[in-house]
Amino acid sequence: MARATNSPASRKRHKKVLKYAKGYFGNKSKLFRYAKEAVQHAWQYAYAARKKKKGDFRSLWIIRLNAACRGAGISYSRFIEGLKAANITLDRKVLSDLAIRDEVAFAGLVVKAQDALKAKAAAKA
Repeated sequence: MARATNSPASRKRHKKVLKYAKGYFGNKSKLFRYAKEAVQHAWQYAYAARKKKKGDFRSLWIIRLNAACRGAGISYSRFIEGLKAANITLDRKVLSDLAIRDEVAFAGLVVKAQDALKAKAAAKA
């Protein structure tokens, strides 16, 4: 008596993996053994990249903010310190968007941050 191999399910599984591997170079897109490994690695990279993307965007917003702040005559770190002292809780995404789209509002925030820094320095002295 022959061994049962569950052929339909195996074929379906193999076809699914090969479908994911479509476009990969050489054996990785043609042979199940190599395609499975390549797809698993691709999924690991994709998972890590989804986490990394958040940090990449934060870096972008900070770079944009720094450029806008320096144009307004204050450094990024002093600007953020001033906003904290003034109890203004806007995240970097919103601040970056303001710096790009609404320069007048951003200039107002810079002034508030500078005033808060002066008040903080006066209170310390």
